[in-house]
Amino acid sequence: MSNQPRVVKVLAALLLSMTTGAVVLMALGNNPPSAGPFCLSTYYRLESVNRALRSRVSQSAHRWDSIEIAFSGTKGGNIERLADAYGLPSGDQVNCHFVLCNGISAGDGEIQTTESWQQQAALRQVANSRADQQTIRVCLIGEGGSTPPTDYQLKRLEMVLEELCRRFEISPDAVFLPRDVR
Repeated sequence: MSNQPRVVKVLAALLLSMTTGAVVLMALGNNPPSAGPFCLSTYYRLESVNRALRSRVSQSAHRWDSIEIAFSGTKGGNIERLADAYGLPSGDQVNCHFVLCNGISAGDGEIQTTESWQQQAALRQVANSRADQQTIRVCLIGEGGSTPPTDYQLKRLEMVLEELCRRFEISPDAVFLPRDVR
């Protein structure tokens, strides 16, 4: 047992480092380290994409055949603020299925679902749109060039697109992005 003193030293160092780490974490409490460009503690507070894509009525695999992403034309907001901005009586009448928020008036990367999605309903036609009765429309809160999407919005958009394409068998060629989204 010539290694016994070495094992004791390693275990003592491990115990000391774990205790130090626990003390530091307890000192931080509910105040995580400052967020960098992408902070997982904030990201994990967001609702899962699968939960956000649920609807009250059944979803047919062939109901939708394309996806269009558009900017809201506002610096910030959520479903209710979009309804106010466009003079609509209620957030349920916003002409999109999903709203991806940018942290102004709602959580950064938060996915809000409209009543149109809950009912699996088609949207009104809009000018300069490729959308038809089988198009899912996603609204990114922002103005595009002057207020580009946040990192959270882009990551969540990628996750939403991936899940919608998988769930409804939508070809990536049938996903229409604005120029300002990369």
